[in-house]
Amino acid sequence: MRMMSRLAASVALAALAGAAMAQTAPGAPGDQPTWVNAAKTGAGASYEAYVDGQYRDGGRTGDVSRVWFSIADGVLTETMYGLIHEAQIKQLRFAVVTDTGLSVEGTDTTSRTEYLHTDDQGRPLSPAYRIITTDKQGRYEIEKRIYVSPDDQALVVRAAVRALRGDVTPYLLLEPHMANTGVGDRGWHSTATLSQTASDGSTSYSVLQAAEGDVHLALWANAAFEAQSVGFVGVSDGLTDLADGRLDHVYDSTGPEGGNIMLTGALPKLRAGESLSRDFVIGFGDSEPAAAREATRPFVTGLDEVLRRFNGEGDRIGWEDYLASLSDLPRIAGQSTDGGKLAYASALMLKVQEDRTYAGALIASLSNPWGDTVDATESSTGYKAVWPRDFYQVAMALMALGDAETPVAAFRYLPQVQVRADTPGNTGATGWFLQKTHVDGQIEWVGVQLDQTAMPIMLGWKLWKAGRIDDAELTAMYARMIKPAADFLVDGGKAGILWNDRQITPPWTQQERWEEQEGYSPSTTAAVITGLTVAADIARASGDPASAARYQAAADDYASKVEARMFTTAGEYGDGRYFLRLSRNEDPNDKLPLGENNGQPAMPEDRIIDGGFLELVRYGVRAADAPSITATLPEYDDQQREARFRVRYDLNGVPGFRRYGNDGYGENADTGGNYGVGGMTPGQRGRVWPIFTGERGHYELAALLAHPSADQDWNTAQLNLIRQTYVRGMESFANDGLLLPEQVWDGVGNATPHNYQPGQGTNSATPLAWTHAEYIKLLRSLADRAVWDRYAPVEERYAR
Repeated sequence: MRMMSRLAASVALAALAGAAMAQTAPGAPGDQPTWVNAAKTGAGASYEAYVDGQYRDGGRTGDVSRVWFSIADGVLTETMYGLIHEAQIKQLRFAVVTDTGLSVEGTDTTSRTEYLHTDDQGRPLSPAYRIITTDKQGRYEIEKRIYVSPDDQALVVRAAVRALRGDVTPYLLLEPHMANTGVGDRGWHSTATLSQTASDGSTSYSVLQAAEGDVHLALWANAAFEAQSVGFVGVSDGLTDLADGRLDHVYDSTGPEGGNIMLTGALPKLRAGESLSRDFVIGFGDSEPAAAREATRPFVTGLDEVLRRFNGEGDRIGWEDYLASLSDLPRIAGQSTDGGKLAYASALMLKVQEDRTYAGALIASLSNPWGDTVDATESSTGYKAVWPRDFYQVAMALMALGDAETPVAAFRYLPQVQVRADTPGNTGATGWFLQKTHVDGQIEWVGVQLDQTAMPIMLGWKLWKAGRIDDAELTAMYARMIKPAADFLVDGGKAGILWNDRQITPPWTQQERWEEQEGYSPSTTAAVITGLTVAADIARASGDPASAARYQAAADDYASKVEARMFTTAGEYGDGRYFLRLSRNEDPNDKLPLGENNGQPAMPEDRIIDGGFLELVRYGVRAADAPSITATLPEYDDQQREARFRVRYDLNGVPGFRRYGNDGYGENADTGGNYGVGGMTPGQRGRVWPIFTGERGHYELAALLAHPSADQDWNTAQLNLIRQTYVRGMESFANDGLLLPEQVWDGVGNATPHNYQPGQGTNSATPLAWTHAEYIKLLRSLADRAVWDRYAPVEERYAR
């Protein structure tokens, strides 16, 4: 068990020094706020052990920390406290005044990201980071060590500044975005004293503070700042003031009027060759005293000891213990081509991206896509939310790692996001799963996506067959969650939440897995057939043979019509025979245009291909060598097609794929600007997603396993080819923090604004949990020589 820092010493906080704050910053509310770069190179939180499957104080890891952080461009970015989507900080960075002008971290620096705690093979053992930023003109270097205090609601940043050439004066710049917005924040600064014991005397600390409503932040520095100021961004903030190289105007408070604020602390001037170290702890709480208590406790514990607890070194319980609990991690890491580094990092990332109030609530990403141009005036989750599809991928990857607890907690969480009669505002059908919610179940998006209703059933069946849940729990969850979901997959119904009043008739789906189109989708239909087939198995085990027969009959019907509904025989490409991305109706040959999306014009459905048909093979609905599958592969792989409709791009020798032809969810090919900047225009272009490199690797494995050679050396060589092509391919898309993105640059269009290189992650969303999950599942599939997401009852019935 972690030793609790709050028991190690008594803490006494001094009153604010001096008279009442007099200098109020002008310029409220400041510039319109945005979020920040979503291409994270680091993300972290503490490891917290469950107590009876839930997060509660008093377990093996003591009190539960509810702090998450992220890193991009070498600086601390979105930092959350409370629920996993509740950001309190936009960014913390340094501005440095030099003899030749002002330099700002992130903008005027290069950076590299390293893990602080690794094994002797260089594999990360915790999400604690060392970040080194170097001035592009070679004038200074800053090293930051960043990690969470696992026993407190606090984040530790240990900084060292080195003057490399000429004199430099660093300034810490902290931009709060309290309560998950960049408006309404108030800020002030003070000094305080900390006394650890009666005989130790006291130490003076500089304190920068911010608050909105009942959420407070306090940054404590272990040595007094040379000067402190608070102000409104773009008007009276420290960075604006430093444009002339001097902090000319200092303010004590932003006053009673909230806004977009910045807190500034000046550090001593350094001569060439000198260095300076400072420690900062940021505490969070529901009041000013609570935030101060959380910020001071790590200093009392000792920041080196805090890191050891975070890591789980020795008899302390932390991240080392979590990794050690993953029974299959060493075995599957052996399938990597990088010595297991990305496998270990992926295991950390998948667990980091779970809420610490709602056990098992697995989000899509600790990022806000294209955040540096996304408005932060209103609270939003970005990707820090629950989609049952991404959720399924992550839970299955954690199960593949040998995590015995989190997938079960995830399964037990799922009823919170299923539509019931008592779901707020519901006047329609029940049983389907909400498109997107906050981790506490608050409704955000309400489109009906049938794969998201099938996948919770699929997860339950896998857990049951693996012995993670027993027959009694399965039967209880059948009545509570699985049967309503399966009934909806058979009967459909009329949605009745918010704007959505559509009639759903399965397997027709209101939205397929990219949340943009309605109709018959190969990937969605594959999940629906699989969900119903395993629901029939669960129904029989739960004493409901009549429902079992009904579910299997519906699955048989859907499976028998896959090609009739979604496989064109009169298409635009090749010999005209291939799976469509989507058919609007039951005639895949009518060339009906799909809907307009993301600024892209409507195009005939036979001109739009994607990799969704491979999901039919993954789950076992079709054999790898089924004629409809093999006929589609050449069209999916065609790299001679015009850029709008082309899907495959081999990047640096790695097979990569876009979501589908005509995808507009990405940077503008004409301007290079972020998605959505300037409105939805035809120039927007969805890029390559590393997920599909893994999906294709799974298909190639399924194809090999369907027809293995009698020559075992040949089989081994083919497995190694898959590893070297698809595993190594996914590894090539990771950044220096070993995080995998949603999208990577495909080399098409204007890359100037970001200077992206082919295969480099874009500012869409990193880390994407689904990408890490796909990588882990591909390793597990290779280790097992069996596709991890294959469902035996489905394969036995349909993949003949």
